[in-house]
Order: sequence, then structure tokens, then C-alpha cells
Amino acid sequence: MTMTRREALTLTKNGFGGLALMSLLGTFGCSRIKSPLSGPGLGGNTMKLPDYAPKARSIIFLYMDGGVSQVDSFDYKPRLEKENGQNPYDKFKVEATQFNNIGTILKSPWNFKQYGESGMWVSDLFPHIATCVDDIALVRSMVSDFPEHTNANYFLHTGHGLQGRPSMGAWVNYGLGSDNQDLPGYVVLDGGLIPPGGLDNFKAGFLPANYQASILKPGNVAIPNVKPLESSSAIQQSKLALIGQMDQSLVGKIGNEDEVEAAIDNYELAFRMQASVPELTDFSGETELTKKMYGLDSSDHHLAGYAAQCLMARRLVERGVRFIELTCPSVEADRWDQHSGLKDGHERNAHAVDQAVAALLKDLKGRGLLETTLVVFAGEFGRTPFAQGKDGRDHNPSAFSIWLAGAGVRGGTIYGTTDEYGYRVIDKPTTIHDLHATMLHLLGVDHEHLTFRFSGRDIRLTDVHGHVIKDILI
Repeated sequence: MTMTRREALTLTKNGFGGLALMSLLGTFGCSRIKSPLSGPGLGGNTMKLPDYAPKARSIIFLYMDGGVSQVDSFDYKPRLEKENGQNPYDKFKVEATQFNNIGTILKSPWNFKQYGESGMWVSDLFPHIATCVDDIALVRSMVSDFPEHTNANYFLHTGHGLQGRPSMGAWVNYGLGSDNQDLPGYVVLDGGLIPPGGLDNFKAGFLPANYQASILKPGNVAIPNVKPLESSSAIQQSKLALIGQMDQSLVGKIGNEDEVEAAIDNYELAFRMQASVPELTDFSGETELTKKMYGLDSSDHHLAGYAAQCLMARRLVERGVRFIELTCPSVEADRWDQHSGLKDGHERNAHAVDQAVAALLKDLKGRGLLETTLVVFAGEFGRTPFAQGKDGRDHNPSAFSIWLAGAGVRGGTIYGTTDEYGYRVIDKPTTIHDLHATMLHLLGVDHEHLTFRFSGRDIRLTDVHGHVIKDILI
């Protein structure tokens, strides 16, 4: 029986509509969730919508490597001023510290003031971020399970204190993917310092390798070999065609192996990035006012470098990248890890990031992007309220401050309380698992549902822990 063109279109119109719908849903941000019955090489990836309507489409994670001192930044403690120089053993129970070189109670070298309609206390370390407090939810009751950098960094990034687990960015990339097929779903912007624990903080662990971070540098050459070396595109296409034939031949022999499929995916993405990355790093279209606001014109190359990271983060968000992490600039001081020289070291680090972070928040807000972008400012732990030696602070996992801003976050909120010295949490203790659960929640993902079958069980970013911090959400 013959069929007219009109009859054929009538019969297939719903199919065309379905294809269009799937395309739209794909760009909206469908989740790729691994079935509990599947495993590596079993082809268990299925597409599903987020568990509920997401508030955030992207996350920018401002990683403050080393441990910002909470009592010198966002957790004002007048009692430290009153008891400066006194013996902490006479005031409270002192726990052993990383170096156990315990000095006297140490007041903050910086003054604190109240800002915004919320009246949030912020020290003079962060005069620019202080102007954004009504967009910020400050969590003063963070705790960690680890007092040492490497394990604490793994815990912050992967929800597990030992090496080998997927990073939070890899989980997000696995669960939601990228809205831009020409850029990675998970990008780490390298400011110059590799954190303790190394690149394993950013890797995919037991997830397929194509979910790990792509590390870019701010500047004209964001990634090595992004420009083809061949004299013509025809030569490059010929090489790629040969590689494609070899890949398909291998797949035909061994079947669909995750490691091979991930390598092929990464090759294909690298090819597409030849066009997308140079455009991403070209700031010539940005206004001079925008560049000045971030600090790109600064004579301090640390500030200008972090400004470039923050501006590139905004541009990545605009292009649909799901998870962007910024590492600390390579300043002369040792990250935020001031075991001595607290005033000089913290001031150097704060000067490098403060202006650019505030500019990022204001720029996102001005462009209407803060409504769909979650910005998180966090380190791996805090510092002691007493001195290490004379003028430093040791590690303190028992209390520290972080903040969140943007998509779904209730600005001007203060959550949790520490004691009068900022030493221990006394109300609403909040864990790294709680932070991860909240981040996933704002992306529309139930942290208990995002799992991967490995080593005989369904593993998730939050392990068997974690609660959404509902009091800081709209």
C-alpha cells in the first residue's frame, strides 16, 4: 500500500514533537542517573528529570584553600578582645591541635562592623564582600571530621576523608551534565596553587573519567594544545577520522567499556573546545567598567589573576557550565594557612580575592544570573581563637564559617552559633554532608537519589549522612 506525504506526516507528527521535547529537556538539564542494578560497562545510564524544580542551574565554588579564620572574618567575638593575652586553659577545655604549640588567647587584628539591612558583622579583611551581605546566607556553625589539610580537603570535596572518591563537581556533572556540549560540565579554574591532596580533589573517582574536572587557567591560553598544530583543517580531520576508526575497531572487539567510552568522549569534547575555549577566554567584549569592577586593571597580579578567574566563572555560567571551582591565587603567603604571621598572611589572601568575589556577586545579580547561580565561599576548616606561638592560629575543625549566595538562598541570614570564643559550635552544627545535600537540593537533585553502584553498594556524595539546611533557603 502506498502512502501520501501528508499521511506520512500525520502518522509521525507526535514522534517529531517528542524529539523536539527531548532536545528541550536535554538543554534544561536532565539527570544521568546510574541504575542501582548497573555497574561499570553494563550500560545502566538512563535519563531522568531533576527530582524537583531546581533553583540553581550552576554552582560557583570559591575554594578558600587553607582555612580562613572565622574569628577574623565573619564570626565576631568581643570576648577575645577582653581576654587577649590570657591563658586559654583557664577559660575552657583546650583540645590538642595539629602542632600543639598553644599560646595565649589572641584577639582579631581587624575591626568588625555591621553591614546591610541584616546587620551582619564582617571584619575589615573583606570590605568589598561586606557590601553584599544582604545577598549572603552565613553559616557560622560548620564542623569537619579532620584537622589536617589533605584529609579535610578530600572530605570537603568528596564527602570522604580518604583519597579516591568522586569530587562534588564530578557528582554534579554525572547527575546533570552540562548545558553546553562544547564545554565540560565541570571546570576548575587554576589560580596557581594545587591544594594538599592534589588533583584527586577534582577527579571522578569510580565514576567514568569523563565526569572529572577539566582544569583551565585564566588567560589567553586556558588549556594546552587547544589550538591545532596542523597546517590545515583537512589534515586534522584526516587524523581524527583515523583515530575514530581505531576507536570503533577497539570498541567492536571489547564491547562498551566505560574507560574507553570516557576517553572517546573526552577526545570529541577536546575537538569542540578548540572553538569554544578561545572565545571563552577573550575578554575584549567586556566593558572597561566591568573589568575595573573585578580588578583586572590592578597592578597587583594576584588580585588581577583572581579577577580573571571570577570573570571567567561568570562567562562559564553564561555558557551553561554546571559546576565551576576557583582555586586560590599563588600569593607569597601560604594560602589561608597562617600558623604564624596571621595579620600579614590573611591580609594578602583577602586582598587577592575580596574585590573580585564581590564583583562576581554584583555582576551576576545585575545580569539576572544570581537567581539561577549558587555561589559558595568555603575552606576546609577554621582556626583556633588562641595563638599558635605568638602570632598565628592552628587548625580548628570544631567551628568555622562559610557562606552561600544566589539561587534559592535567603540573603541576610545567619545560621548557627559558636561559643563566646568562636572555638566550638553550640547551636545548629552543620556538616560537610549537609552542605553537599543543600547544594544538590538547589540543583533539583535529592542527595539520597544520586547514587552509583560500586564495590557492591549504591554510593552517594553524602554517604549515609546529610540534611538540607532548610533555614537558609527561600
